[in-house]
Amino acid sequence: MQLSFLRFALLADAAASGATGLLAFAGAGFLTGLLGLPTQLLVYAGFSLLPYAAIVAYAGTRPTVSRPAVWAIIAYNALWALDSIVLLVSGFVAPTALGYAFVIFQAAVVAGFAGLQVIGLRKEAVAA
Repeated sequence: MQLSFLRFALLADAAASGATGLLAFAGAGFLTGLLGLPTQLLVYAGFSLLPYAAIVAYAGTRPTVSRPAVWAIIAYNALWALDSIVLLVSGFVAPTALGYAFVIFQAAVVAGFAGLQVIGLRKEAVAA
């Protein structure tokens, strides 16, 4: 299996999502005080990232990368990034300054992964 640009983007997304998911899920109690985000939000968000990371890793390690699967991953990433910003402006949470920075940073990273995955799909289409 050759590590194409698309595979790299998928596997980097899986690694970052898995690490963030573990951190949020296992460290929610500690992070709540630092970020000002509700413990349950961190637990559920972290827990939801674990199967997502596994699915993205699976998609990135298949002999042939499924274009529909990658488009679904891109859509999920775009929705996550958008929802992160909506969360901040909704008034539902009252994060600390570090909490704002964390949510904005992770939204930007997730949007970046979506962009890299789109580029990877285009590169593979041109190569085919």
